[in-house]
Amino acid sequence: MAMDELKLKVAKEAFNYVENSIERDTIIGVGTGSTANFFIEELGKIASRLEGAVASSEETARRLKSIGIPVFDLNTVGEVQVYVDGADEANEYLHLIKGGGAALTREKIIAAASREFICIADESKLVPILGKFPLPVEVIPMSRSFVGRQIVKLGGDPVYREGCVTDNGNHIIDIFNLVIDQPTEMEQRLNQITGVVTNGLFANRGADQLFLGTSSGVKVFNS
Repeated sequence: MAMDELKLKVAKEAFNYVENSIERDTIIGVGTGSTANFFIEELGKIASRLEGAVASSEETARRLKSIGIPVFDLNTVGEVQVYVDGADEANEYLHLIKGGGAALTREKIIAAASREFICIADESKLVPILGKFPLPVEVIPMSRSFVGRQIVKLGGDPVYREGCVTDNGNHIIDIFNLVIDQPTEMEQRLNQITGVVTNGLFANRGADQLFLGTSSGVKVFNS
């Protein structure tokens, strides 16, 4: 089965879950990326039932508005009932690597502010140990070289993502060859480096449910 078919299948499953679980005039959180885009297309079916959404990127906000869903600043809404987003990697404990689309900081903020976090992904994203996908780190531009040197001390190989500026005006460093056998600890260690805004490990606040699209159907993992 083609990858886009798996992404569409899992997006539809997540949409059905959201449609059946939310109350009318709810504000939901919506993530960024190819799988999230399929979910956004499904959301158009219940646009009239939603008060609006909080978007993790400017691109997601644009897509939501194009199907008639108002987009709110998180500061004006408080808690979000449910947040739906994809992942670059996930393990069986629902720890994630996110940030391939450079929206990790806003994604992490919305996840923290949400009552429930639903991760949607195709089966290729499920791994026994995180780290084959390079771990993104958002940094203040002037700190990029300093942060890179600290990452080397942790055993990783930092690579500046050239030409990438986040919606927050920052830079991205991708960490290759980093052993992430203790995701919660590594997330904390990286965030303690001066100049780091946040990193793409979602372990201290991982997903509550993982909807995984497979050739035999959608598998659901609970935290």
